[in-house]
Amino acid sequence: MYAFDYHKPSSVADAVSALKGADDGKFMAGGQTLIPTLKQRLAQPSDVIDLSGVRDLAGISVAGGTVTIGAMTTHAAVAKSAEVASAIPALAALAGGIGDPQVRNRGTIGGSVANNDPAADYPAGCLALGATIKTSSREMSADDFFTGLFETDLADDEIVVSVSFPKPEKAAYVKFDNPASRYALVGVFVAKTAGGVRVAVTGAGQDGVFRVPEMEKALSANWSPDAVASIKVDPGTLNSDIHASAEYRSHLIAVMAKRAVAAAG
Repeated sequence: MYAFDYHKPSSVADAVSALKGADDGKFMAGGQTLIPTLKQRLAQPSDVIDLSGVRDLAGISVAGGTVTIGAMTTHAAVAKSAEVASAIPALAALAGGIGDPQVRNRGTIGGSVANNDPAADYPAGCLALGATIKTSSREMSADDFFTGLFETDLADDEIVVSVSFPKPEKAAYVKFDNPASRYALVGVFVAKTAGGVRVAVTGAGQDGVFRVPEMEKALSANWSPDAVASIKVDPGTLNSDIHASAEYRSHLIAVMAKRAVAAAG
């Protein structure tokens, strides 16, 4: 690990100020990605700004059919929240399936969406539920927020403040995970929302999380597992690695989509 200056601000404004005053600063939420990266000397920031001291960034609230989760809220807190389980059971289940207890008690929703790992679970939930991501300077839809592999529309000095999820009519998330890491080889989140059906896939796309319009159209006409059974995502757009080929991931997308629709009811 390379040497760096450590900061622990108590407000969003102080955190942004600390970053602007650094030569090459990095925000740290739960540290589940940044700390291993630092240990392996794959990054050499001049400053690390720890957001754990910004208490306003944590918490869960439900109002007007919308679940709002503060960026520093841990996966474990979301999984155990009675409010989330009541309003959007699929979201609580998603959080409960991330990593292991150690990861769930340190990792945060804000860190997950800001990092946008192509195999992470939360991006699929955000995209399928039509979430709104609030930052220190603006709000944007999940469709606009996730822009590519490990890429988002966040500016360098922006901090994710919260993520708001509108309550769907029905929804479910099912993933085929790596047994060691619990990352999704393929994860599919389906949701029947006020704005229509949305289907998001994680763990498979060459550009990270993505929606499947063909499945959305089919489920809009017929909400049943059979409606998506024969829809195949082009393997040419999918990842192929030591864990699974693109062709296998294409097959898994249809299988996971069927299971998710069945789970949603």
